[in-house]
Amino acid sequence: MTGGLRDEAADAAYALGWTVVRRTPEPVARLVFAALADRTWQRHGGGVRQLERNLCRVLGKDAVDDEVRILSKRVLRSYFRYWLEVFRLPEYDRDRIVGGMRVTGHEKLFATLDSGRGAILALPHMGNYEQAGAWLVHSGYPFTTVAERLRPASLFDRFVEFRESLGMEVLAHRGASAFGRLAQRLRAGRPVCLVVDRDLTASGVDVDFFGATARMPAAPAALALQTGAALYPVTLWFERDGWGARVHDEVPVPSGGPRRERIAAMTQHVAGVFERGIAEHPQDWHMLQKVWVADLAETRR
Repeated sequence: MTGGLRDEAADAAYALGWTVVRRTPEPVARLVFAALADRTWQRHGGGVRQLERNLCRVLGKDAVDDEVRILSKRVLRSYFRYWLEVFRLPEYDRDRIVGGMRVTGHEKLFATLDSGRGAILALPHMGNYEQAGAWLVHSGYPFTTVAERLRPASLFDRFVEFRESLGMEVLAHRGASAFGRLAQRLRAGRPVCLVVDRDLTASGVDVDFFGATARMPAAPAALALQTGAALYPVTLWFERDGWGARVHDEVPVPSGGPRRERIAAMTQHVAGVFERGIAEHPQDWHMLQKVWVADLAETRR
């Protein structure tokens, strides 16, 4: 299948998800997605193998064993639950989104925003961050986020339309242009939400993450330094009948030193918070891609 046909197939699959899946009775849809997750896990493709290598880092293991395999199956179930809920989220009413969300630490975030100061929420690929975004909007704090360009353009447009229907402002990822607009929103006292546990660009910051070097985006710390906004790491997870999240304490800003070193220190702080949150809920960290520099270097070789 050529690249163009693959893109069209992907777009068609997502279109099907946002039409058929959202109209399927939820108990039936959950059974179907759980079966798809198990089938994907059994096929043990490249994404699942990379997931298990990542989980070895999290668990401090040198090689995949039965514990890692069992955990990877749970991650696949969690990941497919995320996609099921993404497709069905436009059907959820405010009572379900707000009532099903159990959050700790959000009081300090709301106090920051109510004071007129902007806030950056830095999240990993955990739980259902789309639903968490809808919760924030329904709580009275519409926010701005960035979306990576997808192929084909129609697929990117679908994701933008989906997020905007939930009350989010979505900017296309365009380097300095997106950074400048995010800074404007923060100076206006608005919240900005960014998923930042993986970075493949040359501008990323190397951090210690589960005992090895990984690369994470510099943007959250850079935005906080430039605008004076508060930077809050957030970790998320699934609960049986809802969703859990924790807004962690504001990342402290180093008092002195070169800007690059201050950004590195703040990014390392975020990585440490992510590390603890993932260790508490490893089954809900949906990372099927390469994160650690050693893995990326192996690919380049």
